[in-house]
Amino acid sequence: MYKEENYLMLSGLQHFVFCRRQWALIHIEQQWSDNYQTTAGELMHRNAHDENKFEKRGDTMIARGLRIASPQLGLSGQCDVVEFHKSSEGISVFGYEGCWKIVPVEYKRGKAKEGREDEVQLCAQAMCLEEMFMTQIDEGFLFYGETKRRTRVSFGSDLRDYVRQCTLEMHDYFGRGYTPKVKSSPKCRSCSLSDLCVPKLNKKRNVSKYINAHLADEDAEREG
Repeated sequence: MYKEENYLMLSGLQHFVFCRRQWALIHIEQQWSDNYQTTAGELMHRNAHDENKFEKRGDTMIARGLRIASPQLGLSGQCDVVEFHKSSEGISVFGYEGCWKIVPVEYKRGKAKEGREDEVQLCAQAMCLEEMFMTQIDEGFLFYGETKRRTRVSFGSDLRDYVRQCTLEMHDYFGRGYTPKVKSSPKCRSCSLSDLCVPKLNKKRNVSKYINAHLADEDAEREG
């Protein structure tokens, strides 16, 4: 169980799964740089996080910008959208009659990614909601702005275990103030921190080898 002052940002999970170094640069070193992707994503979330928006459509209630936290994971943040569907298998919600089933919905710019960063973030939201409402949440949805469609995500044991593993690593790195090194990859091209990160320049061993090799060549020329 984590104390509230030690909570980390839940939204950082997406950064962490995408690239541990990117997460550390943002959340430990407090570095940030916008590009088109981050700006477009910010505009989409600004509407989804409007806390003044609460709708009721028939047997569905829609809450936006709901603040969540988990002492077990040591995370806190906001959900884009949380839907409450009337269901006999649901839970009671203060101020509303009947029982309700909780379904988190996360909004993303673009389309579904090859990596797991989006589903990990959504699963962490569900795990926070489960603690807060003392219920079980089996699935949620990712809505992508480019395709205008929802993708269903099932919160199985493997995904939940991965969320726990990532949060443990995040707390460890944050506690030590450690920024891990990474190998450059194609995804670096879409990273807004590529100029600040410059992973190729962090290979000190390669630089040392280059200098030693260069000095060895000069010595060989003088001896020759």
